[in-house]
Amino acid sequence: MRQDEHGLTLSSASDAAVRRYDRAVHELLRFRAEVDGEARAALAEDPDFPMGNVLAAYLGLLTTEPADAREARERFAAFRSRVSGRALPPRERAHLRAVRALLDGDFLTCGTLLGQITEEHPRDALALAVGHQIDFFTGDARALRDRVGGALSAWHEDDRHYGLLLGMYAFGLEEAGHYDRSEEVGLRAVELDPEDVWGIHAVAHTYEMQGRFGDGVRYLDDRLDDWSAGTFLNVHTWWHYCLFALEAGATGKVLGVYDAVLAGGETAMEILDAAALLWRLLLEDSDQTERWKALADAWAPKMEEPFYAFNDMHAVMSYVGADRIAEAERLIASRERYVADGRGGGVTNVAMTARVGLPVCRALVAFGRRDYHGVVDLLYPIRHRINEFGGSHAQRDVVQKTLVEAAIRSGRREARVLVSERINVRPCSPFNWLKQSALADDLGARAAARLQAERLVRQAALPFS
Repeated sequence: MRQDEHGLTLSSASDAAVRRYDRAVHELLRFRAEVDGEARAALAEDPDFPMGNVLAAYLGLLTTEPADAREARERFAAFRSRVSGRALPPRERAHLRAVRALLDGDFLTCGTLLGQITEEHPRDALALAVGHQIDFFTGDARALRDRVGGALSAWHEDDRHYGLLLGMYAFGLEEAGHYDRSEEVGLRAVELDPEDVWGIHAVAHTYEMQGRFGDGVRYLDDRLDDWSAGTFLNVHTWWHYCLFALEAGATGKVLGVYDAVLAGGETAMEILDAAALLWRLLLEDSDQTERWKALADAWAPKMEEPFYAFNDMHAVMSYVGADRIAEAERLIASRERYVADGRGGGVTNVAMTARVGLPVCRALVAFGRRDYHGVVDLLYPIRHRINEFGGSHAQRDVVQKTLVEAAIRSGRREARVLVSERINVRPCSPFNWLKQSALADDLGARAAARLQAERLVRQAALPFS
């Protein structure tokens, strides 16, 4: 039996395949596109390499692209027709079960099985990396924190991937609300590995959640060469940069980054970020119709079959932004049929769609129709469980901002509650003070809130503010 670089037994007929597998896992942890080439090379060396096939299946499913998922199912089925899992070591058999659950659309069972692997084999870097992404897809903040945190004691600073695990842990800490600790751990992760883009991303999230938009811009500017190109996360990190710029009121800077980086994206993850950014501008009545049209066109071929409710939301945003309401309604109707047909089938996305995805998509259409009361009626009851359809706090905040804006425009009493909540969590957010200004009953209070927003922007002293 051969071993991977972390000392775990691997069933493979080829030393070369094992080395390629190690390289693929390394690139996966670094979010680099080279992971695909290394995974393919491992299987070229040994087509029946069990963990090589497991890795390839995970990669095909984690893109959230239906076409990739179909290809992964076909490849994995062909592998299983040739190789029986009965003779494999227990850890590898456990991975086969986790892959099977994921192929069947059962994210929750997959995450549980990967957690069991990690409990017994805390140095299984693949189980940690894939489990971390499953926790992200299901919006499970506690698991994002504890899956990695529970394994860290089995790792040491001289391990090549220790810093990358710290970057994952920092993100989990942030999502679970431990902002001081997440900043500390994230900065340490990047100190150990300056190209740890997930660690850089975790620090950016921490600053976003604290409303520290000036610190966020400066941090990303200082590390620009480490995150801005060459990884699966460079577009997403530019999106974070734009969130900080939006807080500063720098719409011109945001659109410049959009056109240079976010426009023309091809993957679901890329066009998701583009839609989320343009929707924030739409909430402030910024007309970006031409940009929306291109984005709606990009979503259309990806929406033919349901896969991930979080993606559906961003497609609906794009259709509404492009004034193609009929397409948004057709998508919603197709997901209603999907839920009706799939109840009780064990597919995680069915529950996601029913409980969160559909209400959110309907609310976006209502916003596009200027039915602001309808938006509040749909979103206010689910605002504390929007995490159930995945994403991060920062990503889901677009839904919360839609609710705030609709409540203000409709004159609903919920607006005061929502804005008060936001200000008391993030008192240094100019956005929150501008919304307080919009709510104020008298001119003095309105002016004071607006001045506070302007003061916060001046304090940040950003070059584009």
